[in-house]
Amino acid sequence: MTRIPLFPLPIVLLPEGLLPLHIFEPRYRRMVARCLEYDRRFGLVFHDPDRSGPFLSEPGRVGCVAEIETFELLEDGRSLIVTRGSERFRIVAGAETGTPYYEADVEPYEDVDGVAPAFLKRRRETSLELFRAVLERLPSGPDGPDGLDADADVSFRLAAALHADADWMQDFLELREEAARLDRLDHVFRAVLDAGPPSRA
Repeated sequence: MTRIPLFPLPIVLLPEGLLPLHIFEPRYRRMVARCLEYDRRFGLVFHDPDRSGPFLSEPGRVGCVAEIETFELLEDGRSLIVTRGSERFRIVAGAETGTPYYEADVEPYEDVDGVAPAFLKRRRETSLELFRAVLERLPSGPDGPDGLDADADVSFRLAAALHADADWMQDFLELREEAARLDRLDHVFRAVLDAGPPSRA
């Protein structure tokens, strides 16, 4: 179990995903300063205050560790950072530490599937083929994430390319079987392909 700072936001960060952030609230300026001093990591948790009210670090909530890759300090104390999603976590308990930002004790949130590697590789190949077919339909041409290979889990990188709504992304983040994530992606890809090419009118 590990204690990390938490940043609740109405967006979802996936493992391997990139997320630029504008840090302007004083408490999160302090959080980022703490992260830069130590391990450059904090936990991003999906939370929409307009729908859910004040944030509560309830046990069981799932988020993604964000690692600060770049940091730019502005003249007025605000900062611009770029983060990359790392591993998923689940909140065990909120922590009362006296800091102005949230902290929690968390544990790893890992996949539980015991599917044969050969089967997963075939499933990844299917999803990658569908994804590339979708890219071919786009007016801008076949452009997407680099370095996608069926020898490793590609589900989160493919999902990040969808730019889906936050509720969909949070559900996806919480799936603990890679095959289930690939099934979810294939459903979206096939729906796009069945809809036909976009109108050029």
